[in-house]
Amino acid sequence: MGTSKAKDMIRGKRVTVVGYMKSALDIATECAEVNGTAHPCTMVFRTKHWIVPDYSVWGINGKNFTLNRFSELLIHKPGEGLLSILATLLTPLRWAFYKLAESYYSIPMKKHGMVPDHSLFQALAAAIICVTPKDHYKRLEEGSIMLKKYKTFSLCKEGVLVDGEPSPVKSDVVIFGTGFKGDEKIKDMFTSEYFRNVAIGSESTTVPLYRECINPKIPQLAVIGYSDTHSNIYASDIRAKWLARFLDGSFRLPNVAAMQKDVLEWEKYMKRYCGRYFRRSSIMILNTWYNDQLCRDMGCNPWRKKGFFSELFEVYGPGDYANLLSNSKSKEH
Repeated sequence: MGTSKAKDMIRGKRVTVVGYMKSALDIATECAEVNGTAHPCTMVFRTKHWIVPDYSVWGINGKNFTLNRFSELLIHKPGEGLLSILATLLTPLRWAFYKLAESYYSIPMKKHGMVPDHSLFQALAAAIICVTPKDHYKRLEEGSIMLKKYKTFSLCKEGVLVDGEPSPVKSDVVIFGTGFKGDEKIKDMFTSEYFRNVAIGSESTTVPLYRECINPKIPQLAVIGYSDTHSNIYASDIRAKWLARFLDGSFRLPNVAAMQKDVLEWEKYMKRYCGRYFRRSSIMILNTWYNDQLCRDMGCNPWRKKGFFSELFEVYGPGDYANLLSNSKSKEH
């Protein structure tokens, strides 16, 4: 909410928040802090999601199994070559870890009937997972936040009418925390129907962006920020550096056919692991592998750690790319 004026607007009001991901959860938490159980905040949502308290699984730091190079060895990757054999052999290890994690995270979720239909691994792969605000489940227990699942809903004079409910959810304020459709924002940049369709592909394909930046069929256009990962700010920063290096002539792009082939390789990966959420173009579980490609394009060393075991097992994050261009060398594809 951000300001005292916003809090005053919802104070003493019956608030309904539509959605059940990061934005919706944060808004509902602030409403609950202001109004408590006297005026519970109702969250109306369509899909259950994996909402986790932190990244610790039975005392194990989950980041060590999701955000390092070793974790990516367990995944089939675009252009993996012989690493495909290793990914196949290590698949049971990946399955075991995520089943262990599901058993841990689902404990509080079961109490409220909120265990999703999709797996925790798919949620992570598609970047449809988030960390709960502090005391989220405590607020559910005390009743300052209430949950209602829907297939369809509509607004009415009294508030929100949820399908299957005999009476509406009485609301003075309705707040939508449902996010936005990124592909529509790309599409709306164009007036030409041809380019509008080419820009985002079809519903059966991913948005066709080479290196998650450049559409092979649309010249003079780069898109930064569409693809999801665990830290979109630093991902966009690296892509901006990649684009700047391309514009200053440090490297050349492959031909259109080669770029389209690469896009299809990433699409195959996303459909394999993200399931019905493949259009999100998430690279969350292959973030380092993806960054390696950008680094090689720019003539930078993709290996950012000191020592083999550090490189393999330590978590990769923004700090590893802080001085990315200091020792880069120009190259051509």
